[in-house]
Amino acid sequence: MSIEKIISLAEIVYFKKGETITSVGQNNNLEYFLIDGICKTFLITPEGDTITISFFMANSIISPSTTRNNFGKSLLNIQAVTDVEIIKINATEFEKLMIEDLEIRDFGNSVLRNELMTKVHKEIGLASLKGKDRLALLRKQFPNIENQIPHADIASYLGITNISLSRLRTQS
Repeated sequence: MSIEKIISLAEIVYFKKGETITSVGQNNNLEYFLIDGICKTFLITPEGDTITISFFMANSIISPSTTRNNFGKSLLNIQAVTDVEIIKINATEFEKLMIEDLEIRDFGNSVLRNELMTKVHKEIGLASLKGKDRLALLRKQFPNIENQIPHADIASYLGITNISLSRLRTQS
């Protein structure tokens, strides 16, 4: 059974709200399956501002290793926005399973396709939608997220200021 092969590599880890899971430049050869809680990927600008790239909710997969690492080093910071429970798996071992097992390969490829589509849709939204439409899309993608995480993270993700987010929230 394919799931049993994956489970044999899995280790459950817990992070508290605000803890860093990995940082830019850190060696990271892991795949992360988010069981419970909310995580974000983010970068810090040269001016010191935090830019939220993505959110990940319970029962999802944090961006695959191949999309968030370069030569084994993390391109992104990953942080627990709430207390989280994560299954981590060695990415090299997971890749070996993908080669050996067609079902796991199909699963891995669908995760990569979903990651690509999510990124493309976000780019299109940032380029073509007004702030209120981006907020509506966020609410559809991540129901109830506004009541669970700091609004500064949401504003950053939407590419707007905290003040603009506050105004949009009172209008809707």
